[in-house]
Amino acid sequence: MGAQTLLDIRDVSRVFRVRRGLFDVAQTEVWAVKHVSLTVERGETLGLVGESGCGKSTLGRLMVRLLDPTGGDILLEGHSLQHPGEVDAAFAGNLPGRLQMVFQDPFSSLNPRLPVGVSVAEPLRARNVPAPERRERTLAMLDLVGLAPEYSTRFPHEFSGGQRQRIAIARALITRPDLVICDEAVSALDASIQAQVLNLLSDMRERFGLTYVFISHNLEVVGHMSDRVAVMYLGHVVELAARDLLFDAPAHPYTTALIAAAPDRDPTRRGQRALLAGEPPSHSNPPPGCPFHPRCPRVMDRCRQTMPPASFLAADHRVHCHLYGPG
Repeated sequence: MGAQTLLDIRDVSRVFRVRRGLFDVAQTEVWAVKHVSLTVERGETLGLVGESGCGKSTLGRLMVRLLDPTGGDILLEGHSLQHPGEVDAAFAGNLPGRLQMVFQDPFSSLNPRLPVGVSVAEPLRARNVPAPERRERTLAMLDLVGLAPEYSTRFPHEFSGGQRQRIAIARALITRPDLVICDEAVSALDASIQAQVLNLLSDMRERFGLTYVFISHNLEVVGHMSDRVAVMYLGHVVELAARDLLFDAPAHPYTTALIAAAPDRDPTRRGQRALLAGEPPSHSNPPPGCPFHPRCPRVMDRCRQTMPPASFLAADHRVHCHLYGPG
């Protein structure tokens, strides 16, 4: 773990047990996240991309302790998040304010019965901050995200989608967190509002020295926001690299296909892209070997038999693919 590493994810997995069918009481295991290892460096924005259902949102919830891992460990500045009180009581007490999350749908993440000022101040109330200080900090934070202080007495239904996301961001930042997970934070917004919210997140990062994990299926948004990008497929991180390196020279065939499938504003290049065929396999019945091999245009025999180990193409470029491994 480097000197500037904020979050260290070590061989983390998450298994859900679900019923096989409506009338079948037997359960099957669904591996939403499988043996993921990566780090989040202090002050950076780590992008997390992949198709719907790849496990990126589950991994984000594991990072902020909304879910517990089935295996592996997650460390915040060297402290395990699994049993923080057993190591350091002060660390455990401050932990809820250090990890925050901005969800995709701000309307469902805000209590419709509470004025937004009360919702924004809730993390402070949970930490026993006195009422006068809570009100002062809440009004100041609403102002920072571009909302007038008098809006604090209004209810969520009185705001537009973009305004509600600003409220959700204010609530996430009210405790001055170290790490903020943005889970599809702009995907439900119109394009013009997306740009405003992205600019707001960038401004807040500079103002407060925040660290982000930015989860999205939109490669353009991830490319705009991120310093490094991790690509997930069927619960695995298949490639991790600096943003420019990953977009300019993708190594994994899945990453290449994702970038090729992204909308291109240049009409001369449309129709020249090799689009990804087929659907991802089921998490409850993954294929043996490399999980991508049933859809891979460069599949080899060993891809069908063994999971590819990590190969380092550069100090900041890791890929899990037999094309780059030994043999």
